Amino acid sequence: MKTIVILISTILCCSCATMRTIDPPGNQVNISYFGYDSYCKDIPRVYSGVSHNFCVLYGKPNGYTTNFQKTHFTYLLVDSVVSAAADTLILPYTLVTQTSKGNIKVN
Repeated sequence: MKTIVILISTILCCSCATMRTIDPPGNQVNISYFGYDSYCKDIPRVYSGVSHNFCVLYGKPNGYTTNFQKTHFTYLLVDSVVSAAADTLILPYTLVTQTSKGNIKVN
């Protein structure tokens, strides 16, 4: 049991997108990527961490690629995998809040 609690805590701490979208203040979240806003208008609360990461990538392209951007893409890929695990763990909570509060608005 102790191992399961540690594993769940580790997954929740490492998945930044899920932590940002579990219960955002004002039912709004800001999504931008290198200064370019996302085209997303809202994201669902169910698997919101994964949706957040996809919305980070869904925006106006800036036309150039740097090593930092490649590293950031790799981080988003890893964070999406860990967020998917964390989103699955909190699925009962997000199903209830999705029905009561609706989607999360994107600034």
